[in-house]
Amino acid sequence: MAKQKLPEAQNPLILRFHRLMDAFAKSDDERDFYLDTIEGFLVFADLDKSLEELDGLEKELQDNLERYRLIPKMTFYETKKFMEGFVNEKVYDIDTKEKLLDIIGSKEARENFLEFIYDHLTELEKWQQYYHERSRIRIIEWLRQEEIRFAFEEDLDVTKTALEKVKHHLFEGKVPKDVQTARDAIVAKSKTYYSNEALNPRPKRGRPPKQAQKVELEPQYTVDIYKTVPSAIRPFLFNPDFTSTAVTFSAKFDTEAQLIASLRGSSRVKIDTKLEALSQRLESLRHLSDRLKASSGLGIEGEEKIIQAVSSQETEREKGKISTFAKGFLPKKKGRLPKEKGEIQEMMQKKRKAGIKQVTPIKRGKKKKDEE
Repeated sequence: MAKQKLPEAQNPLILRFHRLMDAFAKSDDERDFYLDTIEGFLVFADLDKSLEELDGLEKELQDNLERYRLIPKMTFYETKKFMEGFVNEKVYDIDTKEKLLDIIGSKEARENFLEFIYDHLTELEKWQQYYHERSRIRIIEWLRQEEIRFAFEEDLDVTKTALEKVKHHLFEGKVPKDVQTARDAIVAKSKTYYSNEALNPRPKRGRPPKQAQKVELEPQYTVDIYKTVPSAIRPFLFNPDFTSTAVTFSAKFDTEAQLIASLRGSSRVKIDTKLEALSQRLESLRHLSDRLKASSGLGIEGEEKIIQAVSSQETEREKGKISTFAKGFLPKKKGRLPKEKGEIQEMMQKKRKAGIKQVTPIKRGKKKKDEE
């Protein structure tokens, strides 16, 4: 059976960088990804598909070896190089740097490295930017080795409508003027990826721009338009929608959201037992006061009265304690104890009835001395 002659694209392939970065991150010993060199679609050999579908995919790939390029898998050495490069170039705190280097040298370095980074927000933003930049260089290197003419859709300064028209007329030689203008812009952009600066981006010279507030907007991508997808490939097309958390360095989790969820559910989250006990006590006190309000209907004024009554009782108790304490130290009065109240009243009544005052006689001792 003669091989079907495929048409030739009239402009460089329009590839999505974020999809390629996702495929590069997920490609491992158990997952294979392929890039189509005619229209630029991605193929994911999903082993969960039926045996019949997998046989059809294998036959299509073998029959068209030149059309599909296997995306390289990240080796252990390469992942280690990624992490070490970040630590040496972007981490400035000595303690953090030593801790990360210890993690890289231990078992499960990739996952433990990410767990540490996501616990330190100051390093997280730097890591995401570094990973994005290094992945871009890695993907451009591979596309150049495969001698593929391409342009990343994220880099093109062409309207969405114009790009969709270019995709519609991909295999046509004669096209409308606006499509040709868009093609020329794509060709000019594709040449920049083969320059030395594409693999060694230089920092911009001059005064840095004023720091304005970043407004992160998700790019508006065009519709996927493919005209030569074989029927055996269609169940395996890899066309994930772009999200800001779509790509992760993790080998276990496909998205950043899954990675964060796993970190939140781990045993790293510790609760202070003393604070927990204190909060439970406060909650029980609130519950008790609510019940008190509901049962007595006192309100705020009633609460204040209760507080005043309790405080007055406490002060009386304190006074009683002080008086009993003082009695032990103060000197007792000499002489007879005062009479009972009833006895005093009886004596006063007797005096009133008699009407005579009892007077103690005065002794005159001086007269006797004179007479002598």
